Amino acid sequence: MDRIVASVRIDNALDASKRLSCDAFVDINARFMVLPASWKDRLGELESTRTVELETATQGTVKGEVCGPVRIEIEGFRPICSEVTFVEMKTENGRCEPLIGSIVLAQSQAGLDMLGHWLVPIHMDLK
Repeated sequence: MDRIVASVRIDNALDASKRLSCDAFVDINARFMVLPASWKDRLGELESTRTVELETATQGTVKGEVCGPVRIEIEGFRPICSEVTFVEMKTENGRCEPLIGSIVLAQSQAGLDMLGHWLVPIHMDLK
């Protein structure tokens, strides 16, 4: 399957002068917006709400620090207020790979078009 990458902007919801923009891998098996721990300072002071244990694609586990509030905007979709999870990431060719998980996709009303390999708007359903 082709990888789907989307541009995303993340702002500290309490200090809009602290923000970052990046390309992130869309991973429907992930739940959270996952960023490298080394980027945490770029968003300024965030409240650490909890520590979670996450399973990696290789069935290993890592600890993540959930922080917020942040404003997340996937390019082409409405911004949301949410949290981010910071984890220690190994760099591949000097680059980290942030992840956009299913919770952020659902809140942003973004769905995957598996044939076209891109994000598409979805409608919210009350059923």
